[in-house]
Amino acid sequence: MPKVVSPQELEQIAEQITRHPDGIGVDKLAQALGTEITRRTLQRRLAALVAQQRIISEGEGRSLKYRVAHIYGTLSTTLPPLTVRATAEAYIAISPEGEEIKAYIRQPRQLRKPVGYRYEFLEQYRPNQTFYLPEALRVQLHSLGRSPAEQTPAGTFARDILNRLLIDLSWASSMLEGNTYSRLDTERLIEFGQAAEGKDALETQMILNHKSAIEYLVRDTEHAGINPETIIALHAFLSDGLMTDPLACGRIRSRAVEIGGSVYLPIAMPQRLQELFGIVISIAVEIRDPFEQSFFLMVHLPYLQPFEDVNKRVSRLAANIPFIQNNLCPLSFIDVPQQAYVDAMLGVYELNRIELLRDVFVWAYERSCQQYVAVQQQLVPPDTFRLRYRNELTETVRTIVRNGKSANKTAVRAAMPKAVAKQDQPRFIELTLEEFKTLHAGNAIRFGLRPLEFAAWLEKYAGK
Repeated sequence: MPKVVSPQELEQIAEQITRHPDGIGVDKLAQALGTEITRRTLQRRLAALVAQQRIISEGEGRSLKYRVAHIYGTLSTTLPPLTVRATAEAYIAISPEGEEIKAYIRQPRQLRKPVGYRYEFLEQYRPNQTFYLPEALRVQLHSLGRSPAEQTPAGTFARDILNRLLIDLSWASSMLEGNTYSRLDTERLIEFGQAAEGKDALETQMILNHKSAIEYLVRDTEHAGINPETIIALHAFLSDGLMTDPLACGRIRSRAVEIGGSVYLPIAMPQRLQELFGIVISIAVEIRDPFEQSFFLMVHLPYLQPFEDVNKRVSRLAANIPFIQNNLCPLSFIDVPQQAYVDAMLGVYELNRIELLRDVFVWAYERSCQQYVAVQQQLVPPDTFRLRYRNELTETVRTIVRNGKSANKTAVRAAMPKAVAKQDQPRFIELTLEEFKTLHAGNAIRFGLRPLEFAAWLEKYAGK
């Protein structure tokens, strides 16, 4: 008598397949399940799911893959007693134009017209004259994205929320690539270096690569801007340990590539590719509005496919450069449905239409702002006076301690650098004395003081 297959077993297999919208083969599926199920048994389970029309199979032999049938809802009933269960595809609210794109992309591949790279799509864009984001929408996004660090040096706000951003953006961007790490797993990996049990090493590497790339953008704002060097550096960070050919890491590709699940064929000539990469970046540099600039990069970097792989990841982090540089709320892609993002990119690849990706971009940015609004409210507005004189302040505190002087107005005035403007000196003296009130062994390092230096000074003036 054949063994009865439990619904839970089928559900587990179906759930794993949903994480691979472009399909997954039997061997990779078996690895992903992480159970001791035999290939023959797994094939029988897959046949049962196909019979139930919950999944479909594509290809033959080694190229055979399974994926979820695109449906908007399923209904299963068992009698008696009567139970009903309904599931729906996770998506976002989209515009009528986005619906048109989605309807086309959801057709079987054989019904979609194969296309190549169209230079006209890029050529038709004129910086600060052409706008993918209408003016009213840009105004709305600016209002949403303002931060308490608006008037401070580039990258201040991103550095203020860096710990949160590292986790959110690393997790969400990786999840859009099919990574199965949970947010909690990601937090443990980033904060404690603790890899999640049962996860593929490549998934762990992907998360850590995101962390390194984000830190580079936030901490080196002087050099990490919209330029070819930064985009290539992002690829080097994000592709580290993930490329079949290690030499392709941080390098414009020299061979043709294909995009799984799409009828779009990117440009193949290396010289032309290098030229177009430079043009895309030069156009992006000219765009004055940070939101238009960000969205332009999200459209044209993946469309060009300048690298052998990891192009979409590069574009998602590159899209954050204008926000980091302008102290706007970053775009973390938190909670963006993977299928909505995939459909939107296919709309750009195959139709050169940006409306669905724009829907995703705006939804994602609003969601990111909602995530960080509480963080923004908790931030203390930066003291611009202190920022301006931070180096002089450090030098004054260090000089007083090393010279063994008491922290008073006379000592501060004597140690104060000449760079402090005359009209600012009273406020500078006041601020320096405030620093001494909070100075202790744990934070003395901020002023370049060694433990023994501070201990000797403290012993002399403790209680005075």
